[in-house]
Amino acid sequence: MNYSYIIIDDDQESVLKTKAMADSFSELAFVASANNYEEGLNLILEHIPQLIFLEIDPSDKKSKLSLMLINELHRYLKVIPKIIVTTSKKDLAYEAIQYEVTDYILKPLARIDFIKSILKLKKSDFDSAGVLAHPHVLEEKSTVVVQHATPAIEDPLVLCIKSYGDHRYIDARDICYLQADNNSTDIHLNGGEMITAFKTLKHFEGVLSYPFVRIHNSYIVNSRYISRIHTGNAVCYIKNTTVKIPFSKSYKVNIDLIISEISNGNYLEI
Repeated sequence: MNYSYIIIDDDQESVLKTKAMADSFSELAFVASANNYEEGLNLILEHIPQLIFLEIDPSDKKSKLSLMLINELHRYLKVIPKIIVTTSKKDLAYEAIQYEVTDYILKPLARIDFIKSILKLKKSDFDSAGVLAHPHVLEEKSTVVVQHATPAIEDPLVLCIKSYGDHRYIDARDICYLQADNNSTDIHLNGGEMITAFKTLKHFEGVLSYPFVRIHNSYIVNSRYISRIHTGNAVCYIKNTTVKIPFSKSYKVNIDLIISEISNGNYLEI
């Protein structure tokens, strides 16, 4: 899933540092920045971003930046964007939690903290809405749609590949990786079967969220099926197969996300 974002911070140097870090994530799309409460509120209401990086303890008190901005958003929006607080004070964390912010990162921003925060964001969306964040029904010769018996979180996602009256149903948990093939995408399943969908890999990148991660111009991998990551050779190994998938430098940050997520689980490093 892609996230449009706005940065609201009274320190322009801090804005640039946050943007530089966010720009290394392919799923984050910068919209605009603001240096005070009024400009920030106006930008949010105009663009309705999915994500906001918010300073709540500004050095310039005239900017009026604080958690009260969140209260104001509730006056106008039914759905509040995800909010990641970026500030230098630890003692405001508890108060921020009461406002149900997505995360709280202390300045100066550390890359690993930023990575963890984006992982939390993607995991939260995956847990609440399944791996396909934006269902589409498109009138083309091959269409990917979502079938949900109920909106319950525990229901597995089912992809339906439609082609000339043929409906092929795939449990998303069985997908190991997706591979670009010109304007179509080959979907590789854990049993060794391959199914072709007439959608680009870019399309799947836009609608699939964690654990599906883009690691190369030609590959999206289900991180649940990764058994080994060799950073020196820039390849990932798929469980119970001889398949090795390359990852490119431009997507190295996504590999870092996968490594971080694995290490956050029931994990022992030897």
